Amino acid sequence: MFKRKAYDSLLEWKEKYSKKCAAMLEGARRVGKSTIAAEFAKNNFKTYIKIDFSNINDETLSVFNDITNLDLFFLRLQAVTGVTLHKNQSAIIFDEIQKQPSVRQAIKFLVADGRYSYIETGSLISIKKNVQDIVIPSEEHFIQVFPMDYEEFLLAGENDSYSLLRNLYKSGNAVGGKVNQKLMRDFRVYMAVGGMPQAVDAYINGENFNEIDRVKRGILKLYEEDFYKIDKSGRLSKMYNSIPTQLSMNKKRFVISRATGKRTTEKDMEIFSELLDSKTVLVSYNVADPSVSLSSTVDVESYKMYLADTGLFTTILFNSADKLNEKIYAKLLGDKLDANLGYLYENAAAQLIASSGNKLFYHTWKKKDAVHDYELDFLLASNAKLVPIEVKSSAVNTHKSITEFSSKYSKKTYKQFLFSQKDVSGKEGLLFKPLYMLPFVLEDL
Repeated sequence: MFKRKAYDSLLEWKEKYSKKCAAMLEGARRVGKSTIAAEFAKNNFKTYIKIDFSNINDETLSVFNDITNLDLFFLRLQAVTGVTLHKNQSAIIFDEIQKQPSVRQAIKFLVADGRYSYIETGSLISIKKNVQDIVIPSEEHFIQVFPMDYEEFLLAGENDSYSLLRNLYKSGNAVGGKVNQKLMRDFRVYMAVGGMPQAVDAYINGENFNEIDRVKRGILKLYEEDFYKIDKSGRLSKMYNSIPTQLSMNKKRFVISRATGKRTTEKDMEIFSELLDSKTVLVSYNVADPSVSLSSTVDVESYKMYLADTGLFTTILFNSADKLNEKIYAKLLGDKLDANLGYLYENAAAQLIASSGNKLFYHTWKKKDAVHDYELDFLLASNAKLVPIEVKSSAVNTHKSITEFSSKYSKKTYKQFLFSQKDVSGKEGLLFKPLYMLPFVLEDL
């Protein structure tokens, strides 16, 4: 199994919270939740039982018809699975628990019983129709599972360069032209492959990009089927697929009607909320009045959308044929595509920021001419001050938005960063960093 940070979060849960809470691994489908849960239970408990509610036979399902008598329930569960449970040494995994809301409701009583530990996994778990008739248990310790971040991606390929990158960052010196170009090309491989474990597995096993793209299209097809189960009108799918296009338009916010082609209705807003619940997307809110408490002044009606995985973003972006030609990937890796791909790098930055545990915020404000807007790509808080971030694919000579922001909020600004493909440098307080150094900046904030 790939080394995943969610595994470390489960270790913390087992040590600190497992007596009081079930661990809930939540995230989009195919990000590796089930694999992480099973591998963790195998390595950290004497025995474990895994119940997959998306693939369960009638005999096993019948065990869950009555959980009121726990002694009988555990006896039947052991009999039907052939696994012996040991008090304080065994775990039970409820995989895809959103398909059996009554079992999720019973978590409160199972945890209180105290005999065993429980791990749940769920996709689309917050959809209201799945939980409207149950009492959501408070005895759940949530662990968000993201697509693999850059460190996990490099470790999957047994590449030990991540520690080297950290040392290069900490030195504060320029990396050097040829070395930086090579390291940026490595990062563009990550952008092209993405962090979905199936795609990463294909990459490290030496598959070509046609095959990697086929894997990613399979995941997108699965998402499409999920979306249509929720919304047969197709609007949910249109919203998801319009994200790369809307980002490429350089608009200051995501507009639902641009995706659906119709006036936004209350039903559209309900569908949009289900898209957020799917964990397949990331949302960044516009901060109206920047302060260290970023959440306090967000404009909930002004937001930008990103895909949770940049590899899937790349596939949708070039979705003009049944499969992506190898030449397109070759040009992307060589930074030779005849297109301004700033929004692709912006999506990659959003993925890195979100997977580090930060919420996404940005900021727009009017220029003096009152016609056009300034826009700051991302806004973080650190040391009781603001950290503005701008992302570019190539040219770094023009950066009026972050310069104006830092001037306007000079007393509130801690550090300011411009991430691109260029080497480390600085100018008038603005720190220039290559995008592969973003994870280390986030570690320091």
